[in-house]
Amino acid sequence: MLAFILHLFIILHLFIGATLAGVFIVIALVAGLVTGWVLAGCVIAGLILAWPLSRMLARTLGG
Repeated sequence: MLAFILHLFIILHLFIGATLAGVFIVIALVAGLVTGWVLAGCVIAGLILAWPLSRMLARTLGG
């Protein structure tokens, strides 16, 4: 059961992290912040924020 939740967590983290990173990049671009550091920060923030969301969702879906 734990292995299933871990696999689910990894898959969810990939999708949620990419989605959040994309949303943050679009927000930064619309705001006119187009430097590489800002865009890299958006990606890192998306991946960091996806960690607890993926964990909670994997536990909920995994049972």
